[in-house]
Amino acid sequence: MGILLALVMVACMFFVGTLLWVICINFFTIDIPAAISHPVKLWVFHCISELFLTWGTIFEKLGICTMPQFVRFMHDLKPVKEDPDVVATNLCFGTVPVRLYQPKAASRTPRRGVIFYHGGGGVFGSLKLYQNICSRLSKESDSVVLAVGYRMLPWHKFPVPLRDCITATIHFLKSLNAYEVDPAQVVVCGDSAGGGIAAAICQKLVDSPDLPKIRAQVLIYAILQALDLQLPSWQQNKSVPLLTQSFFFYCMFNYLDISPSWKSAIMNKAHLPAEVWEKYRKWLGSENIPERFKKKGYQPMSPKSLDEDAYLETNIILDLMNSPLIAEDEVVSRVPEAFIVTCEHDILRDHSLLYKKRLEDLGVAVTWQHVEDGFHGALSTLDWGYLEFPCSTRILNAIVHFLKGL
Repeated sequence: MGILLALVMVACMFFVGTLLWVICINFFTIDIPAAISHPVKLWVFHCISELFLTWGTIFEKLGICTMPQFVRFMHDLKPVKEDPDVVATNLCFGTVPVRLYQPKAASRTPRRGVIFYHGGGGVFGSLKLYQNICSRLSKESDSVVLAVGYRMLPWHKFPVPLRDCITATIHFLKSLNAYEVDPAQVVVCGDSAGGGIAAAICQKLVDSPDLPKIRAQVLIYAILQALDLQLPSWQQNKSVPLLTQSFFFYCMFNYLDISPSWKSAIMNKAHLPAEVWEKYRKWLGSENIPERFKKKGYQPMSPKSLDEDAYLETNIILDLMNSPLIAEDEVVSRVPEAFIVTCEHDILRDHSLLYKKRLEDLGVAVTWQHVEDGFHGALSTLDWGYLEFPCSTRILNAIVHFLKGL
């Protein structure tokens, strides 16, 4: 009994100690913009996320489990709401787990299909975490939604998650009749890293005459390049939840299997040769970003002298599957129309602004939804009760409106 009491006391001290440490650290390091509609709520949500990350890191160092494993275990404890109007079915396409959402109501004609790739940077995210989002998307847009449960960190790095998504996408496209999906109405959709996957898959499949053509792409605060990490939104929102600069680097380095020692070279833009910067400046240059997004705390930075070793170890970022923003015009001009969501207080905001301009310049139709009080990860707060933000519902409603208009 005494040993059990001691263990309980140690556990309580561990919980309280880490909680106080996280609260203190984030009180001084996190920037909550004044335009956020519920600043205290965002700070609480971020502290909870950081607490999971901190506990996970401690358990990883103790050899109990990895940090990403622990984080996903914790967020999957959240109860899932079953919608009586939607049928959710767990399937496997090959070895890739997927979850299919179908409205219960009968339909006289095949429905639209939406393939959803979740975000989370390889750390957060799962089929369970995104169930409420996908279920509501299916019900409110009257679509068949396929959520892809791709493999994640720490064991599965690039290109494994992307290959899983491509495998599931092709399998679905080849079996649309089985799910009563209209081959002319298939949309790919993703948030954050999932948005980048959606954009990359659209480019990958432009030369696939044996598959139904993707009708549209929905990119929700997507990560679309990893070359330039000194864009205005990067400088302005580097300490804004839910995606801070430090967590972005953790995800990027682990996903791409790059040593964190190259962080300084990347920040100083010394990791790529001058000819590479010159080649992509026409697409990455801040002059392509509307002036109103550069008014708050932006200092243009010229590339420093090349660090050859950094280039040799980080040039995987030039792979178009990691940076679809820099694909050639011949490819980008043939991708389907896009619905792009940007959030004002998002470190990745300018990725989407740059891609939006590229698409429009090449004649690709773009519908743009900018969320003035939005932040990275806003959609993932949907159905989180007290921790839900009004902008999450507005984002979902805008996506539904776009889908119904196709």
